[in-house]
Amino acid sequence: MKHLYTFVETDSQGEIMTSTADREPAQPKASASRAFTTFAGKVAKWAGHPLAFALGAAIVVGWAISGPFFGYSETWQLVINTGTTIVTFLMVFLIQNSQNRDGAAIQAKLDELIRASAAQNRYIGIEHLTEEELDDLRRRCETRARAERLDHAREAADVAEARAHEKAARAAERIG
Repeated sequence: MKHLYTFVETDSQGEIMTSTADREPAQPKASASRAFTTFAGKVAKWAGHPLAFALGAAIVVGWAISGPFFGYSETWQLVINTGTTIVTFLMVFLIQNSQNRDGAAIQAKLDELIRASAAQNRYIGIEHLTEEELDDLRRRCETRARAERLDHAREAADVAEARAHEKAARAAERIG
């Protein structure tokens, strides 16, 4: 259903222009979301780089070497504990964001392959099922696959039996 909306836009000089158009309402700009997505993707990529591991290991070694200078005090221990806790806490959210996007993108690609191929479209969207429903679906698919393998084995056996009968008939004609 289309509605009449007033849209506020700016021209190339930044002047505000208003127009009334018969179109769907625009989605709010997701600049903050896009910025976070970009940031999360870059951090997740960097965190998986060998240099990130080397930097983390160097920080821990530097902290351990500095222990005698600080008398292995509680403050000295608190520095590494607090630092690692904060980094871990923030990285969980950044990496989860990246994995959620990657999973959604892969799912969309699979859905499109299913939709465009001879595969059954009823499998599109199954990622929204409960674990029990997915287990049931998996069992049904495995049962169908076993039945198809049995059907193929029976067909192969029937073909082999028919060939054996043909060979036997030809051999009998040659002899007799």
